[in-house]
Amino acid sequence: MQVMRKYKWTWILLGIALIMAVYLMWNTAFASKEKLPEIREIQSFSMENVDGRTVSLADTQGKVRLFYFYFTSCPDVCPITTFTLSQVQDLLKEDGTFGDKASFVSISFDPKVDTREKIKTFADRFHADYSGWYFLRGDMDKTKQFAKESFQILIEGENKDDFAHMNMIGLVDENNQLRKVYNAFNTEDVQPEVIAEDIRRLIKE
Repeated sequence: MQVMRKYKWTWILLGIALIMAVYLMWNTAFASKEKLPEIREIQSFSMENVDGRTVSLADTQGKVRLFYFYFTSCPDVCPITTFTLSQVQDLLKEDGTFGDKASFVSISFDPKVDTREKIKTFADRFHADYSGWYFLRGDMDKTKQFAKESFQILIEGENKDDFAHMNMIGLVDENNQLRKVYNAFNTEDVQPEVIAEDIRRLIKE
């Protein structure tokens, strides 16, 4: 008993340290798993897929989706970001998620240049699995409007020589709610493992 009294403050400090350790473990394990917020509902669309079929929002619904806006003549960020998406694709294929519970929607905003043939050549460079990856093209102005109003992604210019666009990826849940927007210029934000884990989290909701 005397020993306990003598070292009372030591035991108290040890107790506080133990509580803090448990709290930090809980925070690390669970706090990062909080639900992603619902930002807004994305708008309907209807565009031509690389296989010639018309694809609408309803055709993609029921799966967690990544949306990306690009043009095949892009000299820098579009190929790099599409490569990142291909890495996410491969991670999701490992557990059978890709195509079954998750899909990607890449939309060209340069339909005059980006024919179906050119888009397929571009997509094949990144080993795209068309069973779960749509490559769409549609009216330029409607595509720009869709990107802006659904994702707050701005696309300016009329051709490959003067295009300026925000390089972002949108994460959309099964119910067409935008849940996260990745800044593809931020290498930490767009690590394939991070994106794949976010998709798996939404699937489990």
